Amino acid sequence: MTKTPVVSAIVAVIVVALAFALNPSPERHREEIQKAIGERSPLAGVLGLGAITAFVSTYHPLGVASYTTVNDRVVSVGAFGMVVFIQPSEKK
Repeated sequence: MTKTPVVSAIVAVIVVALAFALNPSPERHREEIQKAIGERSPLAGVLGLGAITAFVSTYHPLGVASYTTVNDRVVSVGAFGMVVFIQPSEKK
């Protein structure tokens, strides 16, 4: 009997458990939004626009991942403890 399916199942369970445990918190998303806006525009950083954007963002947990929105636009996504800021595109 081969043990490959059992090992694969165990690895899959471990990866999913890690994804749940490492899902970034709302605070982690807000920190990344504030930092990214400040880095992209020093003037926005001085004026505190990153902090304002982070404050009005809405956190959406998906269990193994999460994202935040501002005015129905996704501004950050996160998984496995990492958060990535996404420059929101203009609505058409």
